[in-house]
Amino acid sequence: MKRGLLLFFSIFTILLHSFTVYAIGQGVPAENSTGISVATFDMDVTPPIGYKMAYGTMINSYDLSLRAKGLVLLGAGQPIVLVSFDWIGIKNECMDAFKKTLADAAGTTPERVAVHSIHPHDSPYGSSLKDSFVLSVINRLESVVRNSLDKAIPVTHIGLGEAEVYKVASSRRPLGPDGKVVGSRFTSCADSALRAEPEGVIDPILSSVSFWNKEKPIAILNYYATHPQSYYRMGIACPDYPGIARFMFQLEVPDALNIYFTGAGANVGAGKYNDGSHENRGILAGRLADGMKRAWLNTKRFPITASGVQWKVEPVSLPLDPVRSKKSTLWQRQQEGKQIDLQCLTLNHARVLFMPGELFVEYQLAAKKMRPDLFVVMAAYGDLGPGYIPTDIAFTQGGYETSVANVVPGVEPVLINAISKLLDVKKTEIIL
Repeated sequence: MKRGLLLFFSIFTILLHSFTVYAIGQGVPAENSTGISVATFDMDVTPPIGYKMAYGTMINSYDLSLRAKGLVLLGAGQPIVLVSFDWIGIKNECMDAFKKTLADAAGTTPERVAVHSIHPHDSPYGSSLKDSFVLSVINRLESVVRNSLDKAIPVTHIGLGEAEVYKVASSRRPLGPDGKVVGSRFTSCADSALRAEPEGVIDPILSSVSFWNKEKPIAILNYYATHPQSYYRMGIACPDYPGIARFMFQLEVPDALNIYFTGAGANVGAGKYNDGSHENRGILAGRLADGMKRAWLNTKRFPITASGVQWKVEPVSLPLDPVRSKKSTLWQRQQEGKQIDLQCLTLNHARVLFMPGELFVEYQLAAKKMRPDLFVVMAAYGDLGPGYIPTDIAFTQGGYETSVANVVPGVEPVLINAISKLLDVKKTEIIL
């Protein structure tokens, strides 16, 4: 009897193993059969009362805290880390420290870490490693990311969607008949004549990239190109209208982490639609949240495996203004051979570009024009060391942005060449 039972269980085990191998080979669903998974994290990065923010000393916090939201993509080579901060920016040595810490926490290299900021102005600036609050954030973030890895969820699909956002973005640099900037419209504008100027060159499209486990969304990444300020200098830490919009949309899809990235919006703001009235913060947030929702409703899902995921890096050295760039450590860093990484995440036919500085929107539009066959998305406000990064022609047009830029004419071909490499464009004649 015992020998019979042993024989039965032996045969059953062999058959079960054979069926499992056959099922995986024939595409029958198996646990994490794609090989990739995502771990998400979300951490409070609001400074304490008395902290000196980018514009004024912290006296209170908004109803919504400042967040660092991100994910770790596992299973496609070394892990890939993406994170977006509700800070005005992170730059130079501080950016190095964040990337190294996140890389160590996730078990990867700094080149495979993309750290970006949304750029609200009532928020901290990660610019010094002597800042005890910044150091505390780095230390806490390491622990949060490391702990998130145990909760990674298998990814079976990616989702791609987009929608036009109405009456939020407008050019900050309206041009006159002579091709010169007639005035700075900024992110709020009390001048009715400037507000009456045309919307100008913008990218009106909000793009959405999502990760799914079968029918369940895990994380939703939204990308939109505009300066994110409605009003500021209040001494109250605030994620401004993109943070409010993100929260509103989070209520629409509560089970997936909603992460927002500011695109190439250096010369784009809400000035045409915002006279600075404080009520406009909620109005702009509602319009942006509406764009998020419609992009979500327009989302199409595609199966993905590890073979559909790639990560590329193009290090660049930007032509710098020898006077302005010396006000920070940017000039010295470049003299020492340090470069800035431009990065690209491939997800099937989607390409997500991660760019440094306050980038002019024309670079984002050019990237999309280079590869109309792909779903091209861009996040700017990575390493903020270079500051504003205009197009070459912008330097001849005047305006605020070019007057404070750390870079000089000649920056455009450097970036266009690097973007074309990241997008596998063999030859480009894109002129901005």
